Amino acid sequence: MITNEEIQAFADEGTVVLRQVLTKAEVESLQQAVAFVMNNPGPLSIQLSSEDNPSDFTEDFRRWNDHKSIESVACHSSLPKIASLLTKSSVIRFHHDHILTRSVRNQQRTPWHQDQPYYDIEGTQTVSFWLPLDPVPKDESIEVVAGTHQGPWMMPRTFVDKEARWFPEGTLEEVPDIDQDRDSFQIRSWELEPGDAICFSFLSLHAAPGTKKGRRTVSLRYVGEDVRRAQRPWQTSPPFPELDDQKDGLKDGDELNHPLFPVVWP
Repeated sequence: MITNEEIQAFADEGTVVLRQVLTKAEVESLQQAVAFVMNNPGPLSIQLSSEDNPSDFTEDFRRWNDHKSIESVACHSSLPKIASLLTKSSVIRFHHDHILTRSVRNQQRTPWHQDQPYYDIEGTQTVSFWLPLDPVPKDESIEVVAGTHQGPWMMPRTFVDKEARWFPEGTLEEVPDIDQDRDSFQIRSWELEPGDAICFSFLSLHAAPGTKKGRRTVSLRYVGEDVRRAQRPWQTSPPFPELDDQKDGLKDGDELNHPLFPVVWP
């Protein structure tokens, strides 16, 4: 289900496309889950549209405990084994799910960013699976800059206001203006069908364009055995306040040995 060439591409570039890693039944179950989540937004649901761009663009996090379909695909599909092969980690934990939906003709672009600076973890054995539930033409697909998984960490900013809320100004490098000089970067993007997956490291710079036909996407995120808790003095995105519990939480530097992050491989 995955070749040595694909594993090497992920190691070299921090991203790779995999075809038909989910079955038709698994895709349909995620479509049902997304419909449920959109009709029943959770406490972490975010409406990203602004007053100037009122078209629907919503996201929700950490819903796998609310809908068995998300849990089933996250924990019992081919993805955990693939995560092990891509990250070269003998142990894989499920970290969290992220659901994104865009309405028809929503042109609001997700800016270039890395995911890991928004999280409360350190480590290199990480992979996100970007799973479209609708056909996605290449010009509307997520874009990933090859090689940026090697670092450095870049300043996470709020998508609308561009504020640095997670790290003090000047402490991390700024994201380069990729769109002003796209030919200077190795940008990877692919046309997709439901069942396909774009895989990328938590440190890979990526962005997503708008859409003409609408787009439903589920991102499932996994971590390997070198990943540790990194306590932050601010709220991460998504937040895991349960980890700050004095009795049942995790301290800085701890392995992610917690029910929030179940072992899904082996």
